[in-house]
Amino acid sequence: KGNCHDNACIESFFSHFKSEMLYLNHFKTEADLIQAVEEYIYFYNYKRFQKRLNHRAPIEYRISMAA
Repeated sequence: KGNCHDNACIESFFSHFKSEMLYLNHFKTEADLIQAVEEYIYFYNYKRFQKRLNHRAPIEYRISMAA
């Protein structure tokens, strides 16, 4: 059985997702919601600056670590 630390990353993601995207929008159709979720996941993984990554977007951090 898991513990609370197993879900820390996804709990953090959903907290940001709800406050930055879900609660700020109204969706007319399920397709609109799905598109918004996909766009937010892309934004979160590639463009959103993250404090734990030294205030860089994940892709910038990965590139700097690979160099």
